[in-house]
Amino acid sequence: MVEQYEDTNYPLLRIYAYYRTGLSSVLLAMFHSRITSNILGHSDPELFSATSAAYTLFSLLALVSLWRKRFIPTHEQIFVLLFIDILALLLMIHASEGLDSSLGFLLLITAAVGGIFLNTQVSTALAAISTLLILGESLYRINYSNADPSVLFVAGTLGILLFAMSLTFNYLSTKLRLSAAEAQVQAQHAAHLQQLAQLIIERMQTGVVVSNPSGEVELINRSARKLLDWPKSKKRHLQDLPELADHVQLWQAYPHTRTPNLKIGTDEVRLRFAQLAPEGEERSEVLTFVEDHRALTLEAQHLKLASLGRLTASIAHEIRNPLGAISHAGQLLAESPELNRADRRLTEIIETNAQRVNQIIENVLQLSRRRPTKPELLKLNEWLEQFVRDYLEHYVDKHGGEPVTTPHIELRLSEKTVCARIDSSHLSQVLTNLADNGLRYSEKTIGAANIQLHCDTDPDSELPYVEVIDEGDGIAEDSLAHVFEPFYTTEASGSGLGLYLSKEMCEANHASLHYRRNEAGKSCFRIDFAHPDRIF
Repeated sequence: MVEQYEDTNYPLLRIYAYYRTGLSSVLLAMFHSRITSNILGHSDPELFSATSAAYTLFSLLALVSLWRKRFIPTHEQIFVLLFIDILALLLMIHASEGLDSSLGFLLLITAAVGGIFLNTQVSTALAAISTLLILGESLYRINYSNADPSVLFVAGTLGILLFAMSLTFNYLSTKLRLSAAEAQVQAQHAAHLQQLAQLIIERMQTGVVVSNPSGEVELINRSARKLLDWPKSKKRHLQDLPELADHVQLWQAYPHTRTPNLKIGTDEVRLRFAQLAPEGEERSEVLTFVEDHRALTLEAQHLKLASLGRLTASIAHEIRNPLGAISHAGQLLAESPELNRADRRLTEIIETNAQRVNQIIENVLQLSRRRPTKPELLKLNEWLEQFVRDYLEHYVDKHGGEPVTTPHIELRLSEKTVCARIDSSHLSQVLTNLADNGLRYSEKTIGAANIQLHCDTDPDSELPYVEVIDEGDGIAEDSLAHVFEPFYTTEASGSGLGLYLSKEMCEANHASLHYRRNEAGKSCFRIDFAHPDRIF
């Protein structure tokens, strides 16, 4: 197989091509100018002239090929090229009184180049060929030109030098190639690690901003751009966000004080700073960590609620027994024939509030002992139709068979089959809670218990969703931030746990529940499901 010469040494090969072109041209010019007529071509001027002219032409062609066409020769072609150099030099040496012309030392450069470009065996073979040709030329002169036999010693010494040059440069070039290859591997590994670090930093949920002492931003990841709502600009500077620049300067002046949170629009972020250079250096890069304060608050709230849930579960168990006794005593008292109308109204109040407290206890216990999800693939179109039928039957039973207002649930289903992977019992409980709220608020506002259930696939994310739309007044702006918090309610009879439990069950199934106004301005709770092919 023909082995191609390494492209990394291409510039060195071009330098040698310039050298041999310049050498042949200088020798040809010196010969024709008769500056050294007693040396160059003294024995055979015609041979020297023809050889130097042909060698110059060949060198020019090789140089043009390397320069214009960027021709990358193989090792075999390099060997032929150097062999031609040896033959050309040897012919010019022969035409110039042999080794007495000192042209033989030019062969040392050719041997060195062979040691650089060729492997050890080939470069040694090239040095051996050169030595044999020199010895042969010397023997020819001794036999046919009555040259001094001491010329053999000069030829032998030159041969030794050729072998020494070839082996030395071959050893050095091999070391250099190995070092270059090792350096290239290390550079590739470092570049790979740098790329990994950039990807990790870019995908971190914590924002990262690195700024130099002059305030120019050297690095900023995606989370930082999003959390800080960083303005788009080619060259980022801390002054693009004056509040952030003020916080950085404040930290630099008082590094041990706690930096206040930064307000970005309606959001709030927490900033933490670190100096990249070792302590003691005044001017260095500043590393700024940006964290979503809402997420931190929410995480702390979850931890607090988990502890609170265990506590309230214990309290609920203790309350249930005396509550059952109060409820039972109220029922027995209501059966007494001696009670007047006012006392009977008091027993009704006892029973109503006992049921409300019992419902709160049930919600708290459900929150503390929630079972693991059992997701299944549901065809939402068919499932929602069955849910509406079951819900209306349960609605009639819940109101004693004679509801004050007949509820109306309008189904708006996609023409395509919409699938979602979720625990069906959790979805039924969430939709039941949302439907109860929607019917109640619709009846309050327009006097009719009407809601819409809309099921389709989002055109942008291609994820399935279900919307519960009612005719109520909706949630006030000042209550939006608290609507999914536990025990938050705007009604005296509510427990404040319905929406919180609904959101928790959605998140347990990798779905999300949020409130918004639809395009018609109506109150809407929307459930966005995970991709149906996702397994969890």
